[in-house]
Amino acid sequence: MVRQVWLDGSSGEGEGEGEGHDIGGRDENRARDGDGETARDVRPDAGRADGGAHGVGRRSFVVGAGLAGTGALLGAAGTAPAAAAPAGAASAAATGHEGHDGQGGHDGQGAFGPKDFRARRLLLVPDVVLLPEGPVKDRAVLVQDGTFRAVGPVGELTRAHRDAHKVRLKGHLLMPGFVDAHHHLTQSFGKAQAFGQPSEIFKTVWEPLEHALDEETAHLSAKLAALEALRGGFTTAADAGTRAPVDVGVIAKAAEEAGLRCVLSKVVSDGKGGKEHLERFRSSRLIHPSLAIPVPEDATAEVLKKTADLCAEADAVLQVHVNEHLASVERSLKSVGRRPVSYLHHIGALNAHTLGSHATLLTPDEMRMLADTGAAVSYNPVASAWKGNAVAHALMWQAMGIRFGTGTDGTRGGGFRLVDAAESAQRLTYGMDSGDSSCGAGRTWLTHATALSADAVGLGKVTGEIAVGKAADFLLVDLQVPELTPSYDLSWELVRLADRDQISAVFVDGKLRLWHGWPTDWDGRALVRKAAEVGPKVVERARIQRVDPDPDGTARHARRARS
Repeated sequence: MVRQVWLDGSSGEGEGEGEGHDIGGRDENRARDGDGETARDVRPDAGRADGGAHGVGRRSFVVGAGLAGTGALLGAAGTAPAAAAPAGAASAAATGHEGHDGQGGHDGQGAFGPKDFRARRLLLVPDVVLLPEGPVKDRAVLVQDGTFRAVGPVGELTRAHRDAHKVRLKGHLLMPGFVDAHHHLTQSFGKAQAFGQPSEIFKTVWEPLEHALDEETAHLSAKLAALEALRGGFTTAADAGTRAPVDVGVIAKAAEEAGLRCVLSKVVSDGKGGKEHLERFRSSRLIHPSLAIPVPEDATAEVLKKTADLCAEADAVLQVHVNEHLASVERSLKSVGRRPVSYLHHIGALNAHTLGSHATLLTPDEMRMLADTGAAVSYNPVASAWKGNAVAHALMWQAMGIRFGTGTDGTRGGGFRLVDAAESAQRLTYGMDSGDSSCGAGRTWLTHATALSADAVGLGKVTGEIAVGKAADFLLVDLQVPELTPSYDLSWELVRLADRDQISAVFVDGKLRLWHGWPTDWDGRALVRKAAEVGPKVVERARIQRVDPDPDGTARHARRARS
């Protein structure tokens, strides 16, 4: 018999010491912990909750101005009805009982709803916790005021925190939320416009689209993108700056309403407004300011250097697209005489607070520049597949000690699909040629999509791990599914086999944000309906220029085999 071996030395069979650990969930609905206290068995059900109270503090520059008012835009948090209940729970939701007594009590069937997570002090007891060292059984986590306050053996934490509301998460994994190291929140109305297009489309698709946005539609686009990200298990996204003619407070408001942690950039190619932006949002628990210059040649060397120094002083990141396509590399050579990364290094704008996006076309010298300066990059494998000239050599980056996270570039908001693409792209482009059948193994890509992605976007001290003192940004993932049964190597299985439909709940800053893919305190379905109505009008107004990906109609009129 093959058994899953866990880092605590236990196996995937039987029970841990005093706790039920059968991943298949075949033991009793109510397990006993190490000191004999009854633990609750949580099985996802319909309902809504207000979630936790407060969370971890964020680093800041100086006291700032806070959010700019943007009016009563669509779906402000706490003002809309709860999302529709998941399939199978409609009758329970209709009666107001949420599949149990409506108060978070036990109904005799082991069914618990979102209200079980409303206590200020939560002791969560899943079957498995994904810790920095890997998946571990017989662990509990204490969440209070949006922060992980304790992580340790179930019995030990139960005895030490008897006053906490204990919730047994039967058949579930508790893991860090994914961190998207490169996103464009105001491009959500046009992501399907990139299909089948030449690699460099920002002039023909993205700039016209963003220029067509006003405050209301920019807010709607950003909130739609934030909802998609949360549904895919992302608890943090780094927005690389919008060209929409709106105040970025609109984007901040959308992210906060949705419940997404956001590293929010302001484009400062003209050298103006950078310091003011970095002084803003001090009162926000979810918004972390950043500066952006879309590509190095957008700004003068003086502006680039001053912006890089300003970000270093403020402990913020400077986001910039580098070496993404052949066209962008050649444009840089013609305009400033150097390749993008080489140019940033030459003028002193490449440092540990630089976050370069894509970096798919790097020379060995440029890789060394990144490693030597401590600059971070975002590996965006799906963007390479959709519209790139190359796949970044992320395995080489790892070997050279280059800091990197993984990003979507706004392509699709699925964390598990992103880590699968990250590993698969390396195997297809580099692993096969060298006979490397593992390409870093599953744990590499989970780490670079969580803790190391958080480090790349400047939030390594804030989020990305299930660890004491970090923000309680995490997912509850259902392990009792065919895809993960039987389980032998959970890290690999999460990369290759898991998907968003296994995410039962998403927490950001200790607060339950999504339950089975939909918000718990605002109407996500109404937002989707509004976006379906408004999005096409924005695209039409933008007059996007697209190349026909199938001019001869071969895809539309596939030939049939002769009989």
